Amino acid sequence: MVPLIALLTAGWLLVRNSRDRGPEITIRFQNGAGIEAGKTVLEHHGVAVGAVKSVQLDEKLDAVLVKVQLANSAAALARTDSEFWLVRPEIGFAGIKGLDTLLTGARLKVRPGTGGQPASEFVALQRAPLLQNNDRGRSFILHAHTLGALTPGAPVFFHEVKVGFVEAHRLTPDADGVLVRVRIRAPYDQLVRPETKFWNSGGVAVKIGLLGAEIRSNSLESLVTGGVAFATPDTRGSEPAADGSEFPLATEAEKEWLKWKPKIPIVESAEGWDAPEQPESAG
Repeated sequence: MVPLIALLTAGWLLVRNSRDRGPEITIRFQNGAGIEAGKTVLEHHGVAVGAVKSVQLDEKLDAVLVKVQLANSAAALARTDSEFWLVRPEIGFAGIKGLDTLLTGARLKVRPGTGGQPASEFVALQRAPLLQNNDRGRSFILHAHTLGALTPGAPVFFHEVKVGFVEAHRLTPDADGVLVRVRIRAPYDQLVRPETKFWNSGGVAVKIGLLGAEIRSNSLESLVTGGVAFATPDTRGSEPAADGSEFPLATEAEKEWLKWKPKIPIVESAEGWDAPEQPESAG
């Protein structure tokens, strides 16, 4: 009877485990540092939805293949438009992220797809994605000679208040400069007018005069990731700039720009203040 009971128990456990398991997926990483089989988990909204089964090099030895066993409740994550990435410590638009991985070890995260087809193979993102731009606001294109320290997610300031972020950058079609796309969140996008001036505010500005040296930086964040600032003169009657409008990006602000005080009404939320920014999905 004992062997029979043990056999039935093992069979029941096998059936239960197979019922709780979802599909197995393979994620391709450029670097697998910190990913361990049987230890690293896949998280979504702070809940473990899968576990790493194996980590190995691909046939060409130029990438790392990570096999992840999804939970049955997370089977819908196996879609072509789902995005996976490895959480690493970094300083970005939402502050310091992933610092806890120094103590708990690496973990994987996912942004679920919405309309993709079922899939089992994915290519991991090199870094956590930015928040989807489903919030109200407008994007503008800035022309610069060089990119400098600007990176996607770098903040955009108005009077040293963060009102937007850098979305992307690329070379101009004739390769003689750089195009930087920034997004200004509503209602602050009303501050951007055809007369608005943008400048690179990242890093530390040092000016030496007769009275000594002046050191200036908007924030620690802009010191690390770069940043953009803008100012608008008091041009009453001027309409807000259209979405996609283009502006030159100066290397620094002129003194006159810093004195501008536009009389532009800003309509806040019903509570009287804008809702706090949500952190990136990187956790």
